[in-house]
Amino acid sequence: MAYRRALNLLPRGKQCIFSVFQKPPMGISQTLRFHINNQCSRTRNLHTATPLMVAKLLSVEELFAMRSLLGYLKKMETEYSECLRVVNSSETREQYSEDELRAKRTKASLLAPLIQSIRELEAKQKEVAETEMLMKDEDPALRDLAELEREGCLQDIQDLSQKILDLLIPEEDAEMSDLVLEVTAGVGGQEAMLFTAEVFDMYQGYAQYHGWSFDLLEHMTSDIGGLRHASASISGPQCYKRMKFEAGVHRVQRVPKTEKQGRMHTSTMTVAVLPQPTEISFTINPKDLRIETKRASGAGGQHVNTTDSAVRMVHLPTGVVAECQQERSQLKNREKAMQALRAKLYSMKLEEATSKRYNQRKVQIGTRGRSEKIRTYNFAQDRVTDHRIGMTVHDIKSFLLGEDLLEEMNSSLQEFSNQEVLMELLEESNQDSS
Repeated sequence: MAYRRALNLLPRGKQCIFSVFQKPPMGISQTLRFHINNQCSRTRNLHTATPLMVAKLLSVEELFAMRSLLGYLKKMETEYSECLRVVNSSETREQYSEDELRAKRTKASLLAPLIQSIRELEAKQKEVAETEMLMKDEDPALRDLAELEREGCLQDIQDLSQKILDLLIPEEDAEMSDLVLEVTAGVGGQEAMLFTAEVFDMYQGYAQYHGWSFDLLEHMTSDIGGLRHASASISGPQCYKRMKFEAGVHRVQRVPKTEKQGRMHTSTMTVAVLPQPTEISFTINPKDLRIETKRASGAGGQHVNTTDSAVRMVHLPTGVVAECQQERSQLKNREKAMQALRAKLYSMKLEEATSKRYNQRKVQIGTRGRSEKIRTYNFAQDRVTDHRIGMTVHDIKSFLLGEDLLEEMNSSLQEFSNQEVLMELLEESNQDSS
């Protein structure tokens, strides 16, 4: 899918993966890509209200040339050795309480994969040095064998270096959760509603692309086939991880179907992506709910307006509301409304925790104005631009299918977000050390 990129985001020149302890040998070239691991938990989103901490994706060579990263890895090794010394020595164990010893064991187990990878990388570096010596031998057969061995070691070095980077990125609290997707028409009248319907269909296609389930919760249509508001529950592997960067204001620039004079219009719609907690991880006190039933409205034949199947739930302490009238059964609508309400309240809880950590405001809904945009869809230029990372792709029609191009965009957003998290981690470590 990389060939589909319309804008090169990555720096040119040497882009190497190697250890922080040596300069890389000739032939190593790879661009930084992060993944998520389970070292620890925190909540994060890509900052959209302010510029990113990183202006571009740094290569691994550039990252490992940073003193802060060198110091952080050495700090992790020192902490790991100290934890092992405490838990393995009978003399030092007497100086700590049971809770402190338990914390040391836990930390040692969390750091073990990182330390093991660093040591394996150092061993591979020594192997490379040895094979490079053999490549100078007078025996051609031995030189050929050494060359093959060196190529294998270089590949192992790439894999291990990437693994080290992976292990440095903390896991999000909501990383593995399902989600509730909400779309709402913003500025632009009927044209905004038509575009909202197209974006909602795009996400349904994206769910199908990944094999996720897409369960409709709300679907409020306009007179000419657009969407005023809609929501859906999406479930599947890594669905929240892949969808979380879609939250925000999306802007469309095109000549609307309703425009008779051929003038370009600008309209907006908003997307909210709410992590969906399990009942075990997040519970709601039934006493805090007011549940109302009413007859469903809209198209639907004889069933509409004949039974009280629509459900409206109000969380009294916060005033948060969730409704559902998609199903014929009141019981099913009640279950879906509760699902949506739980996701909204859980998202509020995560945002509150996040705001204490970051000074930047996480924009998902905002004022729904034209200026608070994360992405622009310009039909005249056949382009989609994400303003958070400055990435542009062409072929809007293919983008709105919710397949390869949308996947490319979200992968790039994930890379920028992960590097931003790494920079913040190093900054915090420097502040703690000073």
